[in-house]
This record gives sequence, C-alpha cells and structure tokens, in this order.
Amino acid sequence: MGRRKREFPVLENVKITGVAAEGKALARIDDMVLFVPYAAPGDVADIKIVRKKHNYAEGEIVALKEKSPYRVEPVCGHFGVCGGCRWQHLSYDEQLVCKQQQVIDNLQRIGKVELPQVSPIKGSAKQYYYRNKLEFSFSNRSWLTRAELESGEIITSRDALGFHIPGMFDKILDIRQCYLQDPVSDAIRLDIKKFAIDNGYAFYDLRQQTGDMRGIIIRTATTGEIMLIVIFSTSDIDKIKAMMEHIADTFPQITSLMYVVNEKCNDTITDLDIKVWSGCDHIFEKMENLRYKIGPKSFYQTNSEQACTLYNTVKEFADLKGNELVYDLYTGTGTIANFLASEARKVIGIEYVPEAIEDAKENSSINGIDNTLFYAGDMKDILTLDFIERHGRPDVIVTDPPRAGMHEDVVMAILAAAPEKIVYVSCNPATQARDAAMLNCSYAIDRVQPVDMFPHTQHVENVLRFVRK
Repeated sequence: MGRRKREFPVLENVKITGVAAEGKALARIDDMVLFVPYAAPGDVADIKIVRKKHNYAEGEIVALKEKSPYRVEPVCGHFGVCGGCRWQHLSYDEQLVCKQQQVIDNLQRIGKVELPQVSPIKGSAKQYYYRNKLEFSFSNRSWLTRAELESGEIITSRDALGFHIPGMFDKILDIRQCYLQDPVSDAIRLDIKKFAIDNGYAFYDLRQQTGDMRGIIIRTATTGEIMLIVIFSTSDIDKIKAMMEHIADTFPQITSLMYVVNEKCNDTITDLDIKVWSGCDHIFEKMENLRYKIGPKSFYQTNSEQACTLYNTVKEFADLKGNELVYDLYTGTGTIANFLASEARKVIGIEYVPEAIEDAKENSSINGIDNTLFYAGDMKDILTLDFIERHGRPDVIVTDPPRAGMHEDVVMAILAAAPEKIVYVSCNPATQARDAAMLNCSYAIDRVQPVDMFPHTQHVENVLRFVRK
C-alpha cells in the first residue's frame, strides 16, 4: 500500500511582499519563506501549501482577496500554463523595478562588493514580438490544461506543436498564439501543424521516440529575412519532400528554408547535417552600420533591437580611444568584437565553439574589418600567460560568459593579464556577483547598468565595469 499524500493547509490572507528566483513571488510567515508562482507584490491571497521543507514552502493561490496595484491583465491565453512569460501579470514598470533590485541584491548578498550608484535599468522598447528565434516541438500527447480536464469534453486528438511544459520533458503545450515573435511565426507554425495532420504525419512520441515530425525552428531578422528549419525524426524522403514543397509554396517570404533529420535521443541539432531546401543557408541581421551573418547553428542575441542597446552600453563602458588592445572573451560569433573593432587598435576574440569562430571571422570579412583575430578552444586553456605574452597585455577585457559564469582559472588569467578595465556582461546576476567577488581583490566596480532583454520574464542582463584599484 502506497504512502498517503500529505495534505497541507490553506493559509488565509497572505500578503505577497516581493519576488524571488524562477519568476516566483514570495511572502514571509513567521520564520518561513513562502514561494508562490503567478502572484504579484501587494497581492493578498489565500494560499494552499503544496510542498513544505524545514524553512520554506511552496504554494499556489486558491483565492485572490486583494489585487496588487501592480497587477495587469495578461494578454496571452496560455499564461499560467506555458511557463514562458511568468511576469506577464505584472506591469512592465514594476517588472523593471524588480529586475533592478534583483541585480543589486545579488551583487550585495553574493558578491559582497562595494557598489556605486546603480544606473536605472534600460527597458526594452518592445515588450511583445521582440524575439528573433523560437523553437517548437511536436508531440502526440499534448499537455491537457486544468480547464480542458474539468470541461468533460472528449479530446479526440492530442497532437501538439508548441513548447515544453517546465520540468516535464515529454509534455508539450499546443500553442495557438504566441506574443514573443513576429506573427508570421504563428502563421507558419499553425500551417505546418495543419498540413501534418491532414496528410497523416505522425507527431513525435517523446517517450517511445517514434513519429515523423519532431520540431521546427523559426528565426526572423530586422532585415525582413526569415529562416525556417524543419526537424524530421525519420528520413522518409516522400514525406520530407511533400512537407517542404508545401511550405515553400505557401510561404515564399521564407528566405532560408532548411530541414534536418534527427534520429538521436536528444534534441540538439548542432552535430547534424542541415540541408538547404530553398533560398540561402543563412540570414542577415543588421546592427547600426554592421551586418551579421546568421546560420542555422549560429548564436545571436534573441532580442535584436535591445542587443544594440546592450552593445552600446559595452562600448560606453569600454571607453575606447582608438589605440587599445581588447580581448573579447566568450565572443560567440564575434558580435561584440566586431561592434567594438572600429574604436580599438585590435580586438582578439576567444570562443569554445569552432563553428562560431568561423562565423566571427566571416562577419569581420563581410564588414571590411581587418583588426580582429579569433581563436577557438576552451577559455581556461587558451587564455594563458603564454597567450598574453604572445599577443600583448590587453588594455580592456570584455567578457560575456554563459549563465554558469566564468571558470575560476579564467578569473585568475584575467587578474594576471591586469587590464586597465574589465567590462563584464552577464545574463545571470548571481554568477556575475560570485565572479565579482573574486575580481574584487584587484578591481573595483565603478559602473553598473542593468538591461532588460526579456520582457515578461524574470531574466535580466547586467553590465559591470571594473577598474584597477
């Protein structure tokens, strides 16, 4: 006989006082911290506890008694289920306040470093339709919402094309309309789904790993170009041909139409051969007077317009006079390196992914930039004292690591290189604060600039400038 599930109480008239990690709100009850998704600071609600640990608990709203003054009506019909835009119920002004405070809290609590006045966060001009890339997955077992389950309606088809439910690898929420990307994305996705159903394509079974259709990736650019990659799970050439011909005929505005067959257990396609069906194998993005070539495997900031704001912040913090040697760590496809090149004597970019370095070199060539050098390899293995001696000590180091932050060896190499300034771009203020604590022995922070790249989410980008003590 199985253990009975523990029943927790409903706490009445709980005042929500702030926001926490993962987009949740929080309240404090005696010595316990209570985390509540989809709540807003200022809400008063009855909360049902769903999970309890020694000094914290998680709960959900069962009755909203008083609405926060910061609450707004979410525009998306999938809000609360999708998990993608968890702050859509907060006014955008309040989102910015929370993100700014998140940056300050991390730097003070984790970094324990002395801070100057933090500059007001730079909000995104677009709060909807701002993403240039989305990935959608097929599933033959769509996630059923609570409303669908309680309706009593018989669900005849479980075929879905949409997003993964957070924390559930095999559950896909069928997306009717998404406010993250240009509406052409909805049109393409819905048409592909209809054609697949009408013509008997099997949607992917994520547990059995069977089916015909596995996913699609849509990339849009401010240049008006569109890239679509269709991911099939079998190499049935007749089905591939029929689907690709239909898409090409229906959406002639797609400038880069490609497909790939993924028969592996995992979803990544970076190690697979992506085939061009029609158009080019790339699109172009434009930023100020630069053009960036973006291939199917290229990384590019997903909010194109706000990326320009971010890079101009980096340029302002670097404060280049034209004769500096700049190291750009974690350079990716060289977007920052090429953006700074006209202001510096030379920029050296280092990146782990060899394909990204080839893109970086090509982007320099496309833009007529001849004062950049790029190296591929593990950062902690390349950025050594020998490398610094061969290429020269940098005047400025720009670093834009992944969410995990910098390896301790990289921090030590930066300290050994002893640049006059370090400009640290981060999508994770917590790991940035940890790294700031290590740099604090020789450097002081004199500029802090949060930048909102992802409206309606809890994520925030932050730029720090360190100067030598």
